[in-house]
Amino acid sequence: MDENLELLTTESRNEQSMQIDTANPNEILRIMNEQDQLVALAVKEVLPEVEEAVRFVVDSFQKGGRLIYMGAGTSGRLGVLDAVECPPTFSTDPEMVQGLIAGGEGAFLKAVEGAEDQTELGVSDLKELGLTKNDTVIGIAASGRTPYVIGALRYARSLGAKTVALSCNKNAAISKEADQAIEVIVGPEVLTGSTRLKAGTAHKMILNMISTSSMILLGKAYENLMVDVHVSNQKLQERAIGIIRKITGVSYETASEILEQADLQVKTAIVMIKTNRTKQEAERLLKEANGYVKKAIQM
Repeated sequence: MDENLELLTTESRNEQSMQIDTANPNEILRIMNEQDQLVALAVKEVLPEVEEAVRFVVDSFQKGGRLIYMGAGTSGRLGVLDAVECPPTFSTDPEMVQGLIAGGEGAFLKAVEGAEDQTELGVSDLKELGLTKNDTVIGIAASGRTPYVIGALRYARSLGAKTVALSCNKNAAISKEADQAIEVIVGPEVLTGSTRLKAGTAHKMILNMISTSSMILLGKAYENLMVDVHVSNQKLQERAIGIIRKITGVSYETASEILEQADLQVKTAIVMIKTNRTKQEAERLLKEANGYVKKAIQM
């Protein structure tokens, strides 16, 4: 990797923040806010590429495969963050969406120097996970040149798994190793090279889009409501009751009672109420409808 870092957009100096070291707090915040507003517009430019990634992920899920994020530093942490939010939001198995970070789990809290420079670590992490051709691997690297990610993508492709490269530079090295490249160009950072800022924000937005869109396409939403929310605490139980009431129009007491009868499964409770069926019948309808609540009710 002999590429000159200074040639990368993510390493370029931002003309709008050249005097930020002598600015007052208000001016610093204004500069950062103005630059952040450019991020969503940059993401808009790559929506077709993100859509292709979503298609890969949904296809993997339908085949019983997984979505695996891989990255180092901030990029790896963003992947882990998106992955760990899927079980509580969509009641997914923790194995379904996973995030791997160079240096292992400990690197999430404390940097593991040098881990990202080893291509073989990306390979060994995927081997340990038992990667198959049914999985989709998304490699994340703001610079687009992280060896850990390159090694992982090469190995994933060799097995026939679908691969996506997410970066913030044109013609990124990782783009050449993937079935689909997403190069979201947010421009130079406010603080030169600090890709946890605009680049990190862009990547978080895109990862959220990929996972959320995929889950919606799997039937884990009714209108814009999270009907597959995992009821694991009091707040989420209240949210579940609220969702049931919004969809069915029943009282708080009825929604709470049916939710308990449905073993805290929101989808089952909704179908029970809307079709006046038992828990077992509602579960059968949902199974036949592949988890889609509207289809189950129509059936």
